Amino acid sequence: MKKIHLHLVSDSTGDTLEQVAKAALAQFPGIETVKHYWPMIRTARHMARIIAEMEENPGVVMFTLVDHEIEKVLVDSCKKHGWRYISVLHGIIRELGRHVGEKPSERPGLQHQMDDEYFDRIDAIQYTLAHDDGQIADNLMDADIILVGVSRTSKTPTCIYLANRGYRAANIPIVPGLPLPQDLERAKAEGKFIVGLVNSVDRLVQIRRNRLLTLKETKTTDYVDEDLVKEEVKESRRLFTKMGWPVIDVTRRSIEETSVAIINLKNKYDEEMAAKK
Repeated sequence: MKKIHLHLVSDSTGDTLEQVAKAALAQFPGIETVKHYWPMIRTARHMARIIAEMEENPGVVMFTLVDHEIEKVLVDSCKKHGWRYISVLHGIIRELGRHVGEKPSERPGLQHQMDDEYFDRIDAIQYTLAHDDGQIADNLMDADIILVGVSRTSKTPTCIYLANRGYRAANIPIVPGLPLPQDLERAKAEGKFIVGLVNSVDRLVQIRRNRLLTLKETKTTDYVDEDLVKEEVKESRRLFTKMGWPVIDVTRRSIEETSVAIINLKNKYDEEMAAKK
């Protein structure tokens, strides 16, 4: 296995750089990567000191630097040593600036400012955790998105992902023999965005059996009876059709794919609702 040293250089926390590097490296499973993190570099002098340490493990350099002086010190050193280097944001910022006709502020760390969007996201996460699996169903009017589905249709992880994107997401389980919360009917009547999630019967049975094993439950129950699960899925689909809710089959989707599909549906729904006003 080929081994490389990867130096991640940033004038901020390096979170953006880490995510980009992770996504790129996933395409090269045959490479063993030793990562070296160099965050919060704010002066050219600091950059020069870091380069002296980087010389101990030469390799590929990826960076997110908006200060031209700092960037020049790094790039000049990379050229001098023959190191490969990649500016992760420079091309994007340059082209975006050309498109909008504006000059970038060139201030590091702006994406991490604790602005209104940041606090809205924290509020969304708190709301979502409080409204997981129908724990609180008496203020669904505050939700941006409501997910409904039988057990093990990825409602909780999908809601958590949506919350991290800034959406207040609640999820309501469909339990055989139990009525749905009355507030769900009210939410539908007031035009709240509600999505039904379904999974294949085979997949549901498999996931539920694994769930019981983790709980050290060995007895056969209705929870994993294939005929009963099939009926659960059928009834949930009937409910979604009756209510007119969009349906997403999560069987072959990742949490991210499901969430993106939900966000796209919500954007379309919001546009339709705005057009009616």
